[in-house]
Amino acid sequence: MSDLVATTFPSSAAARAALASVRALEHNDKVALEDTAVVTKLADGSVEVDNEMSSGTETGAAVGAVLGGMLMFVFPVVGLIGGAIAGGLVGRAVAPGIDGTFVKNVEANLAPGGSALFLLVKDGDPGLLIAAVRPYEGTVVQTTLDDEQEAALRASLQ
Repeated sequence: MSDLVATTFPSSAAARAALASVRALEHNDKVALEDTAVVTKLADGSVEVDNEMSSGTETGAAVGAVLGGMLMFVFPVVGLIGGAIAGGLVGRAVAPGIDGTFVKNVEANLAPGGSALFLLVKDGDPGLLIAAVRPYEGTVVQTTLDDEQEAALRASLQ
């Protein structure tokens, strides 16, 4: 089961830097991420959402490409369209990602200029995750980590 970690930061730069640190862990096979998103509230109150491709979308794209390739030999146009549709459906079924309603609730409470980082973590050492976000002085909004890990994350960000 995946763990959700939602953290707010005083700026978009801090949230993006924290995400870069977590991505470095992922590239070194220390954590496995299912989905990530950075939400930033601009000075005018509008919101920018940078939702990176989740593993479900990646799986859907791969399945869609294979199905599309097979169908393309028989029905060229139908193969392209059918593959795209099948890929989207598989991606949605495999990993729905971070709940959009929860993201909207967090973004509504962001101060102008503030940002939030959402991580859906499939696997990895929570201690390394905590260490990766520590330098960016965020505030934990919600997590599904166990109580001890959540307490360590909150303490590291203060």
